[in-house]
Amino acid sequence: MSPESRNGWGIAAIVLFITVYALVVALFAPRISQLPVLVQALLYMILGIAWALPLRPLINWMGTGRWGK
Repeated sequence: MSPESRNGWGIAAIVLFITVYALVVALFAPRISQLPVLVQALLYMILGIAWALPLRPLINWMGTGRWGK
């Protein structure tokens, strides 16, 4: 697969993943809003960073064409 097509498919997958991830987080927002404010802040900070971890292999594939290291 050419780098251009890998980038196109990768970007589409990233947008889809982030959309689904945001919807799942939004589904839990009513429950999260019942927690103390500091817990909410910590949880949203963790969730705001956690989305990137599963995308690392995809980003690696987009750049190199290989899934592994």
